[in-house]
Amino acid sequence: MKKTLQLLLIVIVLFVFTSFGQETNQANTAIIPEPRSTNWVTRHEGFVQEAKTEQIDLLFLGDSITDFWRGKAPRYGINVWNKYYVPLHAADFGISGDRTENVIWRIDNGELDGLHPKALVLMIGTNNSRTNSPEQIAEGIKVILDKIQAKCPDTKILLLGVFPRNTLKDIPRQIEAPDKINAIISKFADGKKIVYLNINDKFVGADGKVPANIMPDFLHPNEHGYQIWADAMNPTLFEMMK
Repeated sequence: MKKTLQLLLIVIVLFVFTSFGQETNQANTAIIPEPRSTNWVTRHEGFVQEAKTEQIDLLFLGDSITDFWRGKAPRYGINVWNKYYVPLHAADFGISGDRTENVIWRIDNGELDGLHPKALVLMIGTNNSRTNSPEQIAEGIKVILDKIQAKCPDTKILLLGVFPRNTLKDIPRQIEAPDKINAIISKFADGKKIVYLNINDKFVGADGKVPANIMPDFLHPNEHGYQIWADAMNPTLFEMMK
């Protein structure tokens, strides 16, 4: 009986250590550069060309939440974009559905080459939240920040906290992810070359959830939501661009 218990204990210990090793050695997909579809590559190539031919003093980089700044109003933010950012020679390099690894690939493949914007607005990570941990996502964001600084050393980066979300398809880890990610990435800012700004309190109601009159799908802002975003962000952004 004693030997049986000893053997059982050994098996349990080996299982725990083996499982731990598999968990810690698993590759972080959020930092491995990854392209997407043919249409996605075409959009990327359009951004590369835009970087070569247009004056860009302000650049927005991210996923669909950034992409839809230029979306048709009142569903999205084109009116707000035209009012505040077109006069500043702004460009929007957001692509719907992007994850951190896709933005890393885009930077590696020329989107920032030759650019010297005064400021760059970055928000990315929400699309990783179903499959990556907050720590992995934060690591992906750190890689992006490092690459931006290497490509555009004189550019100031406005690092936005990942926006809140509570879509009907979200699992608990996705709803909880923004706060956990933001707690980590806020430490990446130095207040000079990288400024961190969290405006999530502007997007949630008393119940802590995103209301439909700001984000109808509980993820993407409508025109009203983009106006809230601009009002909360512009004082910091405009100061950075001086």
